[in-house]
Amino acid sequence: MALPLSPFLLTLALGMTFGAAAIRGLTGFGMAIILVPLLSLIIAPLQAVVIGILLQLYIGPVGWQRIIHDSERSSAIPIAIIAVVLTPVGLLLLSAIAPDVARLLISGIAIAAFVAVVLPSGPPRAATRLSIALTGLTAGVLTGFAAMPGPPVVPFYLRRRLPPPVARASMMLVFFATAIAGSASALAMGRIDGVSFILSLWLFPAVLLGNWAGGLGFGKMPENIWRSLVALILGIAGAAALWRLLH
Repeated sequence: MALPLSPFLLTLALGMTFGAAAIRGLTGFGMAIILVPLLSLIIAPLQAVVIGILLQLYIGPVGWQRIIHDSERSSAIPIAIIAVVLTPVGLLLLSAIAPDVARLLISGIAIAAFVAVVLPSGPPRAATRLSIALTGLTAGVLTGFAAMPGPPVVPFYLRRRLPPPVARASMMLVFFATAIAGSASALAMGRIDGVSFILSLWLFPAVLLGNWAGGLGFGKMPENIWRSLVALILGIAGAAALWRLLH
């Protein structure tokens, strides 16, 4: 099956994917938040979401032993379970919305995540049942709608000021679970076509390489710089996608 993009656009997609995966390797999140809005500028939003979900599924098992060891399982597992149940709702919403509106909403989601991270968080707080439930609910809906469980999950862990290895591993655990749910839901609903599957396989080597490159830098920077980088990544991703959309 021939790929539906020109060589230039395929190269551009590979570059986008490598950069987004490098951010994931460094911070534990960000691949979908960055990649889906950018891919949706050159392919249909639904197709970009499906590819984002598939790529997260492929990369999820990488470093799994470390993820399990470092994560805060008392919160990550319940969030993951709730998100898995709610993921099909997001896919249904995406299917019912016009592509231009979906692009705008996806860009807005990335911006909202930036705002949530940079707002003053006050003293560290323990996770509550309500905060876990709300995080899982919104993460599930956003997984199906935009392949973006990150906007609620990232602030949940960063605003609690957990050590970076714990926050990173906890986010990765949730994201792998939502990727499994998103892929299963998309397949059951007939959203994964041959073109999306082939494009995801084409882009996956860039994910592996970018994730490896980003992982080399994790743990080698002060915690405050790491947190600032997380906020900066969210802000740039949302602003760039919105600017490209409006222009």
